[in-house]
Amino acid sequence: MREIGESGPDLGHAGGGPVEPGGLLDVLGVAAVVLDADGRIALWSPQAEALFGYTAKEALGEFAARLLVDEQHLNLVISLFARVMTGGGPWSGAFPVRHKDGRTLLAEFRNMRLEDERGALYALGIASDRATLRRVERDLALSGRLVSQSPIGLGVMDTDLRYVLVNPALERINGLSADQHLGRHVSEAVPFLDTGSIESAMRGVLADGAPLLNQFTVGRTPADPGTDHAWSVSYYRLEDAGGRVLGVATSVVDVTEQHRAASQVAQARARLALIADASVRIGTTLDLGTTARELADVAVPALADVAAVDILDTVLDGGREADASAGGALGFRALAVASSHPDDGAVCAADPVGELAAYGPDRLVTQCVTTRRPVLVSHVRSRDFPRIARDPEAAARLAAAGLHSYLAVPLTARGEVLGALDLKRTRNQLPFDHDDVVLAGELAARAAVCIDNARGYQTQRHAALALQRHLLPHAPPHQPGLEIAYRYQPAGAVGEAGGDWFDVIPLADDKTALVVGDVMGHGINAAATMGQLRTAARTLADLALDPAEVLTHLDRLTTGLDEAMATCVYAVHDPRHLRCRIATAGHLPPVLARFGQVPELLDLPTGAPLGVGGVPFEAVTLGLGIGDQLTLYTDGLVETHHQDIDTRLRTLLDLLTTPHRPLEATCDLLLNALRNPHDPDDVALLIARTRPLPVPGGIDARAR
Repeated sequence: MREIGESGPDLGHAGGGPVEPGGLLDVLGVAAVVLDADGRIALWSPQAEALFGYTAKEALGEFAARLLVDEQHLNLVISLFARVMTGGGPWSGAFPVRHKDGRTLLAEFRNMRLEDERGALYALGIASDRATLRRVERDLALSGRLVSQSPIGLGVMDTDLRYVLVNPALERINGLSADQHLGRHVSEAVPFLDTGSIESAMRGVLADGAPLLNQFTVGRTPADPGTDHAWSVSYYRLEDAGGRVLGVATSVVDVTEQHRAASQVAQARARLALIADASVRIGTTLDLGTTARELADVAVPALADVAAVDILDTVLDGGREADASAGGALGFRALAVASSHPDDGAVCAADPVGELAAYGPDRLVTQCVTTRRPVLVSHVRSRDFPRIARDPEAAARLAAAGLHSYLAVPLTARGEVLGALDLKRTRNQLPFDHDDVVLAGELAARAAVCIDNARGYQTQRHAALALQRHLLPHAPPHQPGLEIAYRYQPAGAVGEAGGDWFDVIPLADDKTALVVGDVMGHGINAAATMGQLRTAARTLADLALDPAEVLTHLDRLTTGLDEAMATCVYAVHDPRHLRCRIATAGHLPPVLARFGQVPELLDLPTGAPLGVGGVPFEAVTLGLGIGDQLTLYTDGLVETHHQDIDTRLRTLLDLLTTPHRPLEATCDLLLNALRNPHDPDDVALLIARTRPLPVPGGIDARAR
């Protein structure tokens, strides 16, 4: 342990000015006594009075030996006094003296001869209570040992914040010798630390005296310049026995291991939180693209600066996973790319979302998929860029963006590799490590199941839509006496292809059957049931049955299907007699817009849905003039969670108020105004407007 005073500047002012007295002599209570050549007391200090009990008036002029020494020690004292006075040298040691109150006091003495300008000789005696002296010596020895041998870094600064003492532990911590500390301000000795906050804390402690404990700080010192260390630092104000401020002491405890352990615990908690977050955020829909974006968004920035979700094109096409082990390239399609910094050049280097890219077996993402194992490049080197990027231009962009660490993990669900999660670090300076591989693998495993579910639902939806579109009419038929327009719009939600259908069936005598139905439920089963009912309706229509009879037969057929139910409206238009026969089975009422009049909902017997069984249906006959318009629709057009059905039906009537609008435009208007892209139900819409029936000679039905 080194401190100023051993071989350094004085603790006082550098200019050598007066220094305030210290407190140690006051603690020792050092007494000064001066004897003349005869051994009489010539000078007596207040400390002597405090130590021996005699006042100056009582002591001055008295023989010191007779006043203070027991008779049995008198001769010894006189001989020691004579030796000092005759030039035999100073004498020091412990000696018993008599206190005024009669008790014997063991005092520590230092005696030396003095000479004045006239040559007169005197003896100076300095004394202190031996018990007090030994206690102070023990305290100093203990303090010195503790400071020098303590594993805690200890330092003392004066009131100007210059080092006056450092112990070996602090030398090791700072990587500086004692000579490199002593006499220097904190900012001069350790400029590599945050000296501004350190000195501010010290000045605060000097000002108010309140200790500042366990201040946590992280930094690097010359002792280990390549590694961050953590310390717990405390500051204390130092005062002497009289309360005079001497400076500030600091204790420094290296808590690097604890900090690393705490950091590891925090990182583990963060990883668990990320996994929990992923469980909530990934798979909120059954849309494949949305699920991929959710995975990329969870990974950024918690795990990577740039994340891409690449799915095998064969997987998207519904085929089996491809094999690149024979040297062939694999087709990948990026479904999502996310970045913590949109201006990051690594984003531009990523495969554009939706585009197909073919990668050979030398590419890291291909190796990840074919081996079904993560591929980790902790430190990316120049030779790695061509194996990561899609082309040389993208490789140059990645290098310019500062890509320094790369990780790819397979997306595996139900034993099938779907693609890979591609992760890059550019601004996060930490390289990917084993813990990151485990975390990325956990995210990928959870997300892959969601992606596979979305893929399955998408496949089912496409199949249902394909079946449904195949079963619906492909072009508006040209029917005598009718102008017809129609629309079918599938549900916006993934997997919600339903059983809505419409049909226009030519009948004998220029009649036309108009059918709109809705099988309850969604998916391929609903579409298949719809196909059966549409086929049955067409067959029954050829029998020229009344609409109520057709619905009765369809009800029996539906009852025989596995828990199927449907609503339906069936109308037969007769252009020769300008009338329409119509019946419904639990369906919403059609809208009739007579030429020049306000549209209205037809008041028809509702009837029970198909599949209930045993409920009779009733048909109603309507007279229709030229230009009258009949609108049939399914509930997906008007039903919504945000408004009640009556409000929506009034909106439908308002939209149909404008006369003579082209039917195609009317279909578009209704869908745009009443439908939302994410509505969960499909829609079938059929609009028929009466027109004159051509007759030989150009005379129409109205003229007849």
